[in-house]
Amino acid sequence: MAILRILEVPHPMLKRRAAPVERVDEEIRRLVRDMFETMYEAPGIGLAAPQVGVGRRLCVIDVSEEKNAPLCLVNPRITWRSENLASAEEGCLSLPDQYAEVTRPDAVEVVYLDEQGEERKLRADGLLARCIQHEIDHLDGILFIDHISALKRNMILRKLAKARRLKASA
Repeated sequence: MAILRILEVPHPMLKRRAAPVERVDEEIRRLVRDMFETMYEAPGIGLAAPQVGVGRRLCVIDVSEEKNAPLCLVNPRITWRSENLASAEEGCLSLPDQYAEVTRPDAVEVVYLDEQGEERKLRADGLLARCIQHEIDHLDGILFIDHISALKRNMILRKLAKARRLKASA
């Protein structure tokens, strides 16, 4: 297993729609293992393949405190969204240390393939639903900052640029 490099904004890969995974094979399973290792090391609760430079529709999630509930979603598709909305602070490994309040449906149903290529269906709410939506957004080239006002988005991007300049000069 390997720790992969997480791409950061403004990398163009983060704004591209990912292509479907044609076949869940050993190469995909190896990528899944590496993505879990990378996500846990970061640390994070979700990671999409485009964030590690792979333009495929694949993401990994684990919202458990113990980090013992790994979920791999290959070619995920949201088939139902709750009409009830919930707002919560979101962050992203591709925008380190930046956070904003994002409003999303509080529950979703998703259809996906697991690591064995078996089709699954999952209904999720709360943090898991939020994370699934956030990661599927990545597969569509959408970042959490695309869900907030231009003013707030620009503030976050300026703070990120400033943090990078400070880090580079240290």
